[in-house]
Amino acid sequence: MSVVKTLDITYRYDGSEPDARPRPVDAEAARQRLDGGSRTIAALLDADSDGEARHVIHLDPRDLGLGGGAPAQRPFAAVLGCSDARVPVELIFNEGPNDLFVVRVAGNGLGGEVLGSLKYAVDHLGESLKLVVVLGHSGCGAVSAAVDVFLDPRSYLGVAGNHALRGILDRILVVIQAAAKALATAHGRDVSARAGYRAALIESVCVTNAALAAHTLQQHLGPVASEGLRAAYGVYLIDTRSIWAPRDGSEECEGLAWPPADAAAFEGFATAMVRSARILSLLNGDSTP
Repeated sequence: MSVVKTLDITYRYDGSEPDARPRPVDAEAARQRLDGGSRTIAALLDADSDGEARHVIHLDPRDLGLGGGAPAQRPFAAVLGCSDARVPVELIFNEGPNDLFVVRVAGNGLGGEVLGSLKYAVDHLGESLKLVVVLGHSGCGAVSAAVDVFLDPRSYLGVAGNHALRGILDRILVVIQAAAKALATAHGRDVSARAGYRAALIESVCVTNAALAAHTLQQHLGPVASEGLRAAYGVYLIDTRSIWAPRDGSEECEGLAWPPADAAAFEGFATAMVRSARILSLLNGDSTP
């Protein structure tokens, strides 16, 4: 890929398109908008050009407080993401101010403060909110640290006295056990001896962690309804700038996905994950997350 000489991403309101970005009417429309936005930004950044690339994100004047007074909150989606500075949530999804209610914490885990923040969004922004997204990312540092503890339990002694860090790692260790079991079931008990096992395990945990968190949030939100608030998950791949989400019963992995609904669906999700092209590539040592 060639590097563009100039890249301009502009947030603009010029008065000519007062309703250029209407809000999605339901959860599926919200998911499609975020998927479309992520593809737009990925294509822009992947553009093979030696000149100038420009992109405009149109703003609604109400979201800037134009016309007097503070704008009312009206995000159409809440996003739980990781604190990693390489994952700018609004930019990834081609969104502007007041479009997304973003909560960021290391490892995108569902701690008490996170659940409280998302509950606030659901309770107070219900008229505009259509979707709650759990967005992990490739090579997550919190997940990588937890995987290293799993692979070498002696290293846990180094964090045993750090209550805050230990709390993050402990929450992920359960997910690691499930992902490791899925890899062993699909690829044999000796899979851990393969050169790319650590990288594949990290990536498997990143997406399993996001899918499980989205499933948990859906339980809090209530049963899926045709026009109700829904939860979705995905993993932002920093190397390709795309959204990756293996899903039960499908070979499709691109874009945000609805979480597995029950134990049987989670088994299907795990099978799709460990047999996906990305995990197979990592196991073969072809790339790193």
